[in-house]
Amino acid sequence: MHDIPDLETARRVLAAQPFSALLGTRLAAFGDGAATLELDIRDELRQQNGVLHGGVLGYAADNALTFAAGAAAGAGLMTSGFTIDYLRPADGVLLRAHAQVVRAGRTRVVCRCDLSTVDADGIERLCAIAQGTIARLDNAA
Repeated sequence: MHDIPDLETARRVLAAQPFSALLGTRLAAFGDGAATLELDIRDELRQQNGVLHGGVLGYAADNALTFAAGAAAGAGLMTSGFTIDYLRPADGVLLRAHAQVVRAGRTRVVCRCDLSTVDADGIERLCAIAQGTIARLDNAA
C-alpha cells in the first residue's frame, strides 16, 4: 500500500504538471478520498460562443478524479477512462472540480466529480458531472 500524500505534497505534484501550470490550476482541498481543483476562467479558455471550452472541463475532471484517487490510494495511479456529461454552459469567474472516491479496489479506483462554475457574486452552478476509473499502476497487468 502506498503512503497517502498530504496537501502540500499533492500541491507539488500538481505544480510539476506543465499543462496544469499553464492553466493556473490550484489544489484547494485534498484528503480523505477527495480532492478539489480550481482555476480562474479567462478569455483564453473560452470557445467561440464565449463559454468555457469543454476541453478545459474535461481536463479538470480528469485531474480531479485522479487526485481524489490519490487521496485514497496513494501514488502510482493513472486515469484509465472517464465519462463526462455537460449539463449547462460553463461561465463565471472560477471553475471548481470536486471529486471523491466511490470505491477503491485492488487494481482500480472509481471516482465521481462535480464541476461547477462560480460567478462574480459567489453563486455556484453545477455545469458538468464526470465519473472515472483510475488504475493502480503497480497492480496493472
